[in-house]
Amino acid sequence: MKNNDFGLFIVATPIGNLKDISERAIDTISDADLIICENPKHSLKLLNKLGIKKKLISLHDYNENMVIERVSLDLNQKKIALISDAGSPLISDPGFKLVQHCIKNAVKITSIPGSSSLLPALQLSGLPINQFYFAGFFPKTKSQMLDFFKDIKNINKTSVFFVSSHKIQKCLELIEAEFASNLISVSKELTKLNEKVFYGLGKDLKSIILKEKSNLKGEFVIVVEGNSLKKTQTNNLEDFNYQINKLLKKFSLTDVVEIVHKLTNIKKNTVYKWVLNLKKS
Repeated sequence: MKNNDFGLFIVATPIGNLKDISERAIDTISDADLIICENPKHSLKLLNKLGIKKKLISLHDYNENMVIERVSLDLNQKKIALISDAGSPLISDPGFKLVQHCIKNAVKITSIPGSSSLLPALQLSGLPINQFYFAGFFPKTKSQMLDFFKDIKNINKTSVFFVSSHKIQKCLELIEAEFASNLISVSKELTKLNEKVFYGLGKDLKSIILKEKSNLKGEFVIVVEGNSLKKTQTNNLEDFNYQINKLLKKFSLTDVVEIVHKLTNIKKNTVYKWVLNLKKS
């Protein structure tokens, strides 16, 4: 092994489908002297499937300083891989302090990119993603939840965040109240056998998803339409042609008219004529 092979290698692992792991990720994990992971029991399942045996060190928010102290000397002498339970490390996962330590101490850092539920959820949402705001994980308490959505409401671009199964119902209830007129997509169990994506206005999504109890199981990524259509009294619908055309691809003429009317305060008759002409063109 050459000296330039030493350092920290941030390795993305599959979020569900094992076929999503890259050859480079497998090679890096195989060559690593040790692996830093969130949960060794979880990571062992992946390593066993790949036929790889390695020393594992657990990393979480409460022991990161201790882990850094433990591996600080090894970082310049060994190849150390950092993986999360699933997906790309450091995205709402521990490892931030470790990377900072490496930067400060001139330790080589390499990223082995790969799976993440974030980008597939955005791609499947049908919403504009040339710019987006990542809000992290949906919080625990009611007051934190309300503040969380208050921040998203103040953003004019598409927002995306993670929700665990035990919070999804409460999240949908608040979406129904706070984002009734926003287009939303809810992705569930991406890349897995039970993958599903739900689409609709915030006011409708809870009833759509609650039709089957199995829809509440798994890990979720929610994408929320930004406030690009402002609630202002205006008759200049031409400014909204892009958004209207996007809506027409997923919703009926009647639904699009209702959405645009609520978001712009323009009379329904005016909106209907404009949308109809756009659909015909």
